[in-house]
Amino acid sequence: MTAPILYRKRLIPEECILLKDDTVLYRDDKIIVTGWNSLKPRKDLHHGSSCYYLEEGIKVSRFCRADNSLLYWYCDIVDYDYNKNTDTYVVTDLLADVIVYPDGFVKVVDLDELVTAQESCLLTDDMLRKAILRLNHLLEIIYAGAFPGLLAPIEQYSGDNV
Repeated sequence: MTAPILYRKRLIPEECILLKDDTVLYRDDKIIVTGWNSLKPRKDLHHGSSCYYLEEGIKVSRFCRADNSLLYWYCDIVDYDYNKNTDTYVVTDLLADVIVYPDGFVKVVDLDELVTAQESCLLTDDMLRKAILRLNHLLEIIYAGAFPGLLAPIEQYSGDNV
């Protein structure tokens, strides 16, 4: 398996970062599973694993403490551009996020950033539409009790069983 080049593009704050230290654990046409250490050290967040669901525009990440215990699951709503010639993905964070805590509590965050980004012309109408529809799709999965299915690739390929 050859590892693709991954970039994380944020709109607020505006940045595009090469994820050079992420380890690609698995990849096919539908998902990419990675393992990583926190880019910016924090007391609580030490490392994690992520699964990029390319067709759904969802990235599910397992956020872990230094002792490998689960802090929470963090779900980003994303879009991506893929360059086949360079095998490069630029994954754009579409701002809306969902946090799923170990006790099952679900929190939707950063919806205000969608408005800020659109008013600042950082987010097109099409991107806003994608963000809302993908957020809705993710919440339907969670509320239907099917969230564990999104966690399966992370558990399978990273060895993180929570």
